[in-house]
Amino acid sequence: MKPAIITALLVLGASCLTSSARAQVALPSLRLPPVNTAPVANGLSQNLRAIDSDVFRQLRHATASDLIRRNPQLIEADPHGEPVLRGQLVAVGLSDEALAQTAAAGFALVSEVRLESLGTRVDILRAPAGTSTRRALRIARQLEVAGSIDFNHLYQGSAAAAEQAEVAATTNQDRNASGPAIRIGLIDGGVQIQHPVFRSSAIVPSGCDGRLVPSRHGTAVASLLIGEQSPFRGSAPGATLYAADVYCGEPTGGSIDAIARALAWLSGSRVAVINVSLVGPDNLVLRELIRQMIASGHLIVAAVGNDGPAAPPLYPAAYPDVIGVTAIDAHRHLLAEAERGAQVVFAAPGAEMAAANLPGGYAAVRGTSFAAPLVSGLLAAHLNEPDRAQARAAVASLVDAATHMGSSGRNSNYGFGVIAENLRVAPDIMQAEETALPVRSTPGRSQ
Repeated sequence: MKPAIITALLVLGASCLTSSARAQVALPSLRLPPVNTAPVANGLSQNLRAIDSDVFRQLRHATASDLIRRNPQLIEADPHGEPVLRGQLVAVGLSDEALAQTAAAGFALVSEVRLESLGTRVDILRAPAGTSTRRALRIARQLEVAGSIDFNHLYQGSAAAAEQAEVAATTNQDRNASGPAIRIGLIDGGVQIQHPVFRSSAIVPSGCDGRLVPSRHGTAVASLLIGEQSPFRGSAPGATLYAADVYCGEPTGGSIDAIARALAWLSGSRVAVINVSLVGPDNLVLRELIRQMIASGHLIVAAVGNDGPAAPPLYPAAYPDVIGVTAIDAHRHLLAEAERGAQVVFAAPGAEMAAANLPGGYAAVRGTSFAAPLVSGLLAAHLNEPDRAQARAAVASLVDAATHMGSSGRNSNYGFGVIAENLRVAPDIMQAEETALPVRSTPGRSQ
C-alpha cells in the first residue's frame, strides 16, 4: 500500500473492524468484571473493511527499523524486530550473589536504578566482549538466578503514524509556579513548560541530567492532562505535573532503564496516577516494575497503541491491572488504527482534537496517545496518594460515569465505555482563537 494512501486512511475519522480480545488480561486486584468478547458493531465503510490490518503494525515497525538503520552502533533488533540497546541487558530482583554470578560469566554492571519505595533494584548489564546481545540473553537466563533478565527494549510514543498538523504558534515565558493538590505523573518526551497552556499549572521536570528537551509528543500529552487556555482545557487543569522525560532527544531514548528511573522518581514522590503514552513489546523487567507499582497503590494509565485491531497487544497497556485506553473520533467511532482486546478499559477522544504544539500554539493530533491523558487526569482527581483501595474506588467512579457502548458489561472495543467527550476541542476552534491572540514566533526545532 502506498504511503500516501496509508496516511489518508489514518486521517479518516472512521471506526475500525471489530475483533475478539487477543490478550486475555484481567484486572483482579481492581475487582473489575471480565471482558465480554462479543463484537461491537459500529458503522464502517466497505473500503475500510478491506484494509489489511497489518498495515498499522507495519507503520510502527517501519519507524523502529529506520531508527535501527540510522543508529546501528547503538541499536539493534530483537528476534521480533523490536528495537533494543546493542550489547545491553536489564535485570530486576537480582541478589548480590546473582549479580556476582553474572560478573563471573563475563557481564559488566553498567549502572543500577534503585526503586527505594518498592524495595527493588534494576541492574543494567553489558554483554561479555565478543558476544551478541541475543546470545548474551540466552547465557544470562541459563545462569538460573532468581530475578528477571531481558533486553533493554526501546519504547515508542503511541501517536498515530500520520504527522500532526500545525494550527498556530505562540510562545510565552510566564508560568504560575504553584499548583493545587492534584498531582499527576507523566512518562513521555520533554514538555515545553513555557507554553501558555501551562500558565495555571506547575510542572516538575525530571530526567536528561537537568536539561529541558521539549518534544511535540510530550507537550501535547501534558496539555491534555493539565493545560488550560480558553477554550482549551485538559482533564485536570491547574494540577501539578511530575514530568519524566525518558527520551531527551536521543535515539536511545525510551529504554527500559530510563523508564525504570522515571518510575523510581514518581514512586519516591508518591505520585499516584501515572500516564504512559508509550508502547512496545512485553519485557520481563518492565512487567515486574509495573506489577510492583500497582501493588503499591499506583494507577498506571497507558495507551493501547495504534497497530490496528487485529494486532497482538502492546505494553505496558496489556499488563494486568494497567488502565488501557483506546481512542474514538467525534462520532464515537473507534480509530481505524486503535488496538482492540481485553486490555481496553476505557475509550476517550483521540482524533479531530487539538493539543499544545511546539514552540507554541496548537496542533491537530490523532492516536491513542492523546486519549490516555484524558483518563489519567480524571482518575487523579480521585487519587492523590498511592492506595490500593482508593485506586479501585477511583476506577469505579469512572466506570459509573462512562457511556456504555455495545454488548452488556465490559467489551474488548470500548472497555467500560466512553468518557471525557466534553474535553475534545476541535483544531479549527483553536485556530480561530489563535488569530485573536498576539503571536510571537520563536525559531527552533523540536524532536
